[in-house]
Amino acid sequence: MRKDTIVIREIELKDNPKIAKAIRSVLIEYGVPKVGTAYEDKALDCMTETYSEAKKKYFVIAKGDAILGGAGISPLDNYDSNVCELQKMYFMPEARGKGLGSEMMEKCLDFAKQVGFEQCYLETLPYMEEARKLYRKVGFKSIDKPLGDTGHYSCTEWMLKDL
Repeated sequence: MRKDTIVIREIELKDNPKIAKAIRSVLIEYGVPKVGTAYEDKALDCMTETYSEAKKKYFVIAKGDAILGGAGISPLDNYDSNVCELQKMYFMPEARGKGLGSEMMEKCLDFAKQVGFEQCYLETLPYMEEARKLYRKVGFKSIDKPLGDTGHYSCTEWMLKDL
């Protein structure tokens, strides 16, 4: 697969079922619990609508009509501060190892800065080591406890980055 045929763009309505399927597929691949994680989020089936509000944006990795992954920024739920959350960053196997993770992070974090967030938070799982390596590379630091209340109680790794 040639990288130049892949684009990172804002999500469109037609992408909803494809990104939901891609995210659930990656979660199953990694053996992620179906409860207490993004797997059961109602938002998965209506991502375009979920990210259409102010200070929210979701980007997808598209190759033609196929959606190979995505990531989004949203204000952190149930947290009274100027912190956003990097959400639902999952890539299908064919989108990994091509530098797309760094490109996606740059797009998401640039958006977060543009709309005025001061910090970015994320939650992940201990065995998603490739993802955690990428997060550390762009400046995320591990923290001791979760911020806000995302409902993702099965995610036991928390990270924060100053923007």
